[in-house]
Amino acid sequence: MNTAAGRLFTVAAITTAIAEASSFAFGMTWEILWALVLGFALSAVVQAIVSKESVTRLLPDDSPRSIAIACGLGVASSSCSYAAVALARSLFRKGASFTATMAFEFASTNLVIELGIITWLLLGWQFTFAEFIGGPIMVAILAVAFRLTLKPRLLAEARAQADRGLAGVMEGHATMDMSVSGRGSLASRIASDRGFTAISHYFVMDWAAIWRDVVVGLLIAGALAAWVPEAFWQSFFLVEHPLLAKIWGPLIAPLVSVLSFVCSIGNVPLAAVLWNGGISFGGVASFIFADLIILPILNIYRKYYGVRMTKYLLVTFYLSMVIAGWILELLFGVLGLIPDERDAKVMEASVSWNYTTVLNIVFLALTAILVARFLRTGGLAMLRIMNMAPHGQDDHEDGGVATYTCPMHPEVRSSTPGRCPKCGMDLVQEQP
Repeated sequence: MNTAAGRLFTVAAITTAIAEASSFAFGMTWEILWALVLGFALSAVVQAIVSKESVTRLLPDDSPRSIAIACGLGVASSSCSYAAVALARSLFRKGASFTATMAFEFASTNLVIELGIITWLLLGWQFTFAEFIGGPIMVAILAVAFRLTLKPRLLAEARAQADRGLAGVMEGHATMDMSVSGRGSLASRIASDRGFTAISHYFVMDWAAIWRDVVVGLLIAGALAAWVPEAFWQSFFLVEHPLLAKIWGPLIAPLVSVLSFVCSIGNVPLAAVLWNGGISFGGVASFIFADLIILPILNIYRKYYGVRMTKYLLVTFYLSMVIAGWILELLFGVLGLIPDERDAKVMEASVSWNYTTVLNIVFLALTAILVARFLRTGGLAMLRIMNMAPHGQDDHEDGGVATYTCPMHPEVRSSTPGRCPKCGMDLVQEQP
């Protein structure tokens, strides 16, 4: 009898703990839902008017101008870390500077609109400001480090490995290009049928690329908020030693991020939990920056560039994140911009009739419109190839005549590379 009662008590305790964690996760989800939709919609609009082919042409070297352009173009790209890593490899293979492609990769995941909006909602405007100030600082540190320490031999090894074309993750999504080019104002291009279709495809494909990271990030954040006592975080982040805490935060935060397996904007809810727990201001920034060195992405680097370059990227990325975190801690401390209160929005489920609910309804309606357009214009076919490596990126000298076709509209065929007249996608070479 006692054993049975004990089992019931254990089951009840576990159920209560799961329910509490789920409540926190749902609460954060409801708070940021409209902002996620808005961010992805704005990102889709930008991607619909910026061609990926133009990116390669604008990144020929590691000059300050190319690095600045890389950051600007990264803002106009998908926020999916896996897609950003795949696209960076594609740009590198097409002749873009390695340093510039790494800057582009970082900007694609850490300087995008949706990340700034979610960071503002959960953590506050100071953290969004820090991300957009600290991002270029980290890129500058990285560019200098590459200029001083990246040896030609290691770069040649990385290029040879990249040219092998080993498949990573989100390869199809990374090479997707439905941008609307040609004459006409930006407004007319966006409002055109082709522009509407492109926006709907970018919107849904971006969601499909990162929804797992968002969900996992929210669930982990909910679990940490519910299960880990505040005293643990305060001890772990050295809250009782203010000076050491400011040094320790940026040092340990990227390592915590590496072990979380969460990237893209999915690590912002985790950052909110860590901030409430006592991590330093600079530590929050370093944690968010570290989505490009989580373990799954390090494994992709290994496939793309080889083991030696992966180790090099891990060390240089980590040190750049730490230094950028320290600089932000010092800069924002001097300016008096570090919040006095630790009140990031990590709350249990609570839905009431307020502006959040109204905005969620409005933007869910927008989501329905974009998804409907996506489905009516061959979107499901696109989803099926999203995680496939694209064909036709390499030059073949077999003497035969290549045939190019559209991934979405296989009836569109051509003997030369180009774009599909129906959707604007790049034609890809058929497998022999």
